[in-house]
Amino acid sequence: MATFSCPVTSFSSIRCSYGPNSSGNHGDYRVNVNVNGNASTRPFKHHALVNEMALQSPASLANLQFLENGHISEEKIRQRIPTKKQLVDPYRRGLIVERGVGYRQTVVVRSYEVGADKTASLESLFNLFQETALNHVWMSGLLSNGFGATHGMMRNNLIWVVSRMHVEVDHYPIWGEVIELDTWVGASGKNGMRRDWIIRSQATGITYARATSTWVMMNVQTRRLSKMPDEVRGEISPWFIEKQAIKEAVPEKIVKLDDKAKYVNSDLKPKRSDLDMNHHVNNVKYVNWMLETIPDKFLECNQLSSIILEYRRECGRSDLVQSLCEPDEDEILFTNGVVQQNLLKNNVLGMVGGNGRPLDMNTLTYGYTHLLQTKGGTKNEEIVRGRTRWKPKI
Repeated sequence: MATFSCPVTSFSSIRCSYGPNSSGNHGDYRVNVNVNGNASTRPFKHHALVNEMALQSPASLANLQFLENGHISEEKIRQRIPTKKQLVDPYRRGLIVERGVGYRQTVVVRSYEVGADKTASLESLFNLFQETALNHVWMSGLLSNGFGATHGMMRNNLIWVVSRMHVEVDHYPIWGEVIELDTWVGASGKNGMRRDWIIRSQATGITYARATSTWVMMNVQTRRLSKMPDEVRGEISPWFIEKQAIKEAVPEKIVKLDDKAKYVNSDLKPKRSDLDMNHHVNNVKYVNWMLETIPDKFLECNQLSSIILEYRRECGRSDLVQSLCEPDEDEILFTNGVVQQNLLKNNVLGMVGGNGRPLDMNTLTYGYTHLLQTKGGTKNEEIVRGRTRWKPKI
């Protein structure tokens, strides 16, 4: 590993550099420290280094952010996770907003985040939701070394798991466009947390998408849901906002599909790259498995306008997954921009609605119900239920 150096945050009088010894042995690192002009060299993670720094500059040692139990952590040197609340993050183009508790990030839509039509994919939006949520916790000063977990959560062996997600999309960002994402958190019952997002165009201010989600805590050892400890509630409750991106008076319930679903994709196998830092399949992958089951002809002419996900259990590396998909009763296929209505409840054929007026292509929507479940063993177990709504591409 090449040697590099980094200044200690807020204390330019201390600098440290480290690298392997002259023989290149990875296991024998040495740390070079310069405190107030006095240079010294010590083996990496050696207590003598800490003691010397304490003698020469006690105040600097107290603020040395990458010390762990008297040891210098290479991971913390590289990450520099804030230990106190930050208002601005120049590297991620992030700001603390909403009277000091919300988060806003400016993002440029990258080439690898768009599809053949040069618009951002649903997967890219979900990835942005996840990234901005983590960055929000990062800037709060509460982030430990877990996947969005606070210090109190790590002490109690807890991680966050999403239980429900609802996304509504009016417009999809295009390649090269600059967008702004706002995110904030709020209470959800006694033991849960709600997180919301808004995506808008920086150039026009038009809102492109809204999302809301519910999160609960799971014990990382037992893999069972857990109550929220008072310690954790004390950490996160000062950040709660009474504001919702999507107002749901009564959350829509999703019916469970059975093996008679019209479209079935079996033998889906998680890859190593599908796992996140909590060692289960990332929820973004579920969306891809659901959409892959919808016929290509329909996807060519329609775009997703809404998706609701109800998560039932985690999915691991060894699980075999089956994706079920059932279209609404009134099946409408869009081919080359022409609507072909096979069946309407009101028995009116062609381009006429039940009120005798032509159907509005801009408001016409169509839906699918989805289910991902484990396959094999004595019974199939639900992973996530889903409901998608679609509208014609313009």
